[in-house]
Amino acid sequence: MTTKRKPRESFGAIRQRSSGRYQASYVGLDGKRYNAPHTYDNKTDARGWLSIQQAKLHTGTWSAMDAQRTDLAKRTRSDTLGAYATEWLDTRINRHGEPLLPRTRAEYERLLRGPVAPLAAERLVALTPEMIRTWYAAQGATGHKTQTARAYGFLNSVLKTAVQDGKIVANPCMIRGAQNAKTGKKVEPPTPDELQKILDAMPARYKAAVVIAAWAGARWGEMTELRRQDIIVTMEGNVVKRVTIAITRGVTHVPGRGFIVGKTKSEAGVRSVVLPPHVHDTVIAHLQDHLAAGENVLLFPAADGMTHLAQSSFAKHWYPAREKAGRTDMPWHALRHYGATRAALAGATLKELQERLGHSTVAAAMRYQHSAGRDAELAERMSEQAKT
Repeated sequence: MTTKRKPRESFGAIRQRSSGRYQASYVGLDGKRYNAPHTYDNKTDARGWLSIQQAKLHTGTWSAMDAQRTDLAKRTRSDTLGAYATEWLDTRINRHGEPLLPRTRAEYERLLRGPVAPLAAERLVALTPEMIRTWYAAQGATGHKTQTARAYGFLNSVLKTAVQDGKIVANPCMIRGAQNAKTGKKVEPPTPDELQKILDAMPARYKAAVVIAAWAGARWGEMTELRRQDIIVTMEGNVVKRVTIAITRGVTHVPGRGFIVGKTKSEAGVRSVVLPPHVHDTVIAHLQDHLAAGENVLLFPAADGMTHLAQSSFAKHWYPAREKAGRTDMPWHALRHYGATRAALAGATLKELQERLGHSTVAAAMRYQHSAGRDAELAERMSEQAKT
């Protein structure tokens, strides 16, 4: 008795699984075997999928990348958002081809543990635009608009990469303007009188910090990484001619890892800023009276004189000082706004402001300009011009 052999497929292969369903596969031009993204109820449907793949091979439209993405999608249908986002953090690079900065990664991890957590256990393929909208509305209802916008931006980036990786077909993040939400709170820089009251109230060892933030526009991480060698004093005889702040590094505090010294916020952040002459004495006095010996010593160290200054420690002096000026609403960052405003009033062009503040774009520099109450003065000038 002869055993009847099963007919072979003219292209690819079909086998029946123990479940009774049929699995189709074929060998691509790269010599690798690729499986259909799912099983079929009958051989006819399985052959239909094989016919499509065979047509792609014959017409030259077959792509190993597309085939691998299809195969990968099948094998990773159970991937959760949380697991994939964690892997994403390990492999993500910025626009300069570099790994995420420590502070950026720490922020993303915080968002994943916090506002994104309600979605973390969901399978990537199960996420829908409706689920994202419901989640976004719930986060917005907490009142934390900025955090919600950042969480949405993070989620959108992760899922955009998931599409590129073939994990999902389309990105379910479709809420227009969701990552651009603003609190509506406007940062108001201090007036010259308020700034002076703050300076008067600060301990002597921190007066220069206020000056450098206000007149050089140094960010907190840039200022607290400044060292003696970064303050360049140009003399003309016995007189100080110029004081220049060389900003080339920044420091960030990452929970669990401590202080990490690295690059400035962007390439444009590397800059040299000349201080106005009227604040020279404050900076020179700091160099003479409050620093240990050595060119590499921190300009504003912690109490031990060696490690970086924590914002929480500095706040013990900053909060009372701003209260003396009647500006309990004012964040430290407002001093940077002050510097931009004073430079603009002195006639700085947008390009000069961009370079002074260390911004990558002119648009970013524009956000730091404030009118400083000059509207009435401008109106008077317009009236004078109208008479001529």
